[in-house]
Amino acid sequence: MPTYTAPAKDAQFVLHEVLDIANSGIPGYADLDREFTDAVLDAAGKVASEILAPLNAVGDTEGCHLENGVVRTPKGFKAAFEAVKEGGWNGLDLPEEYGGQGLPYLVGTAVGEFFVSGNMAFNMYQGLTHGAIGAILTHGTAEQKAAYVPKMLSLEWTGTMNLTEPHCGTDLGLMRTKAEPQADGSYRISGQKIFISAGEHDLAENIIHLVLAKAPGGGEGTKGISLFIVPKFLLNADGAPGARNAVACGKLEEKMGIHGNSTCVMNFDGATGFLIGDLHKGMRAMFTMMNEARLGVGLQGYAVAEAAYQNALAYARDRLQGRAVTGVENPSGPADPLIVHPDIRRNLMEQKSFIEGARAFTYWAAELIDRSHRLGDEAAEGLVSLMIPVLKGFQTDKGFEAAVNAQQVFGGHGYIEETGASQFVRDARIAMIYEGANGVQALDLVGRKIGQDGGKHAMAFFDLVKAFIKENEGDAALKAQFLDPLKTASKDLQAAAMFFAEAGLKNPNAALAGSYDFMHLFGHVCLGLMWARMARAAQAALAAGAADAGFYEAKLATGRFYMARQLPSTSLHLARIFTGADPVMALGPDAF
Repeated sequence: MPTYTAPAKDAQFVLHEVLDIANSGIPGYADLDREFTDAVLDAAGKVASEILAPLNAVGDTEGCHLENGVVRTPKGFKAAFEAVKEGGWNGLDLPEEYGGQGLPYLVGTAVGEFFVSGNMAFNMYQGLTHGAIGAILTHGTAEQKAAYVPKMLSLEWTGTMNLTEPHCGTDLGLMRTKAEPQADGSYRISGQKIFISAGEHDLAENIIHLVLAKAPGGGEGTKGISLFIVPKFLLNADGAPGARNAVACGKLEEKMGIHGNSTCVMNFDGATGFLIGDLHKGMRAMFTMMNEARLGVGLQGYAVAEAAYQNALAYARDRLQGRAVTGVENPSGPADPLIVHPDIRRNLMEQKSFIEGARAFTYWAAELIDRSHRLGDEAAEGLVSLMIPVLKGFQTDKGFEAAVNAQQVFGGHGYIEETGASQFVRDARIAMIYEGANGVQALDLVGRKIGQDGGKHAMAFFDLVKAFIKENEGDAALKAQFLDPLKTASKDLQAAAMFFAEAGLKNPNAALAGSYDFMHLFGHVCLGLMWARMARAAQAALAAGAADAGFYEAKLATGRFYMARQLPSTSLHLARIFTGADPVMALGPDAF
């Protein structure tokens, strides 16, 4: 059975030596000293490794079952959910006035990584609840916040988001779910939603559905969409769950992965709903959650890869196969371990260098979200909004690739379910699809984000990279191994953006045909920047005589691998972008 150990030391390195969070000037960060974050991460790591990870394979093999309208979750999930509830983990970064602990979003992000690595399917129950709470806090009335948030924060109740319909995925303007106003100010919600994660289950006494629907008078397309709170059980006057609402799970989806999470078809048959936010402004309410939701999915990309990598590494150290080409390295055994072979090392280094770079990128983005929310920093908001489609799209693509590479280390045993390697691959796959499929992320990046506000956020990113390079170019080792490759990659990114600005005006397809390559090009530059920052921190620690020199030396070696072997991918992506639309659009629809 696969195991998992939370990489708390690496998380601490990013938090304190790369981001230097205690001196960031963000309200609440000054309290995040090493002792405090060590205690939080240690406790979260124990939950992830001792409670959640042992249930990962259980959830995969048992799945969820629909019985008389109730979804039964896998064995052990209820007890684990109670442990997470009792630990107050869902309220870690939520307001104290509703029972939360009020810590920065960054802390919740680091803890979330550990929980996802331990059991992605399980973590979705509270993860989706956290997102629904965010929508209610941002757009709900004082009464709605008081009625729902404390119980959802404590996980006595959970939450969902209902967007997708059988005929309507990304194009929400095609939505058919209706909301009919009632004399008492409520609405009758009628329609069907699909792919609703945690739409029905036996873990909580109530489920608070957030549902997008069309109310009269809103016009066509997305302009007519509003957002509604539709509880599974309506609330009595005392705020306790009362009568059952007219919402039910009609079917459980049979999925490729995340079997431990209930993915439901939800039927709303005149269910009572309550408007949240402004009428016909449901899309605005939904989009306020997008940065955090998509960051959370980008986190899933590398967090599942981390668990897969740990198990592949253990197998590579133990499995004896062949002899090292440079001479016997295990003379007392019949063969050498897999890890002596160069191609296995390449495979593991690709995984390791991606995961550690992605962790730093994700934590930095979470810090920018805190800077935006806690300081009202519009520049931080613009920068993180630019990078969110990159973080979501690039990291889930590369995370899936890393999980496949981890499976490859096992050889034929990776294709056998008992090793668990297959589950990581299957679970990782969904992150490339939900919260906006990665092709949509690429279109959003090129079609909207790089030109947003006159392109000032893209220019701010280029300036940030240039400033870091200039600030550190006096360090010869850093310059040769990290800064020069980063400069080259950044120039590729700027050349691609310039091509879109020029060619895209004449032929929009020329830009959109290269959007996916641009997303990956941007992702590599972001990880290149993170590796340059981590290398600087590692060099400083070694110069100061750090006790754990091996950790920092390994960090530098891993970073050098990324800069030498992975970052040059930017030139390939740029070459593809420069070909424009012609190779992509050459065949007419009937010629395929």
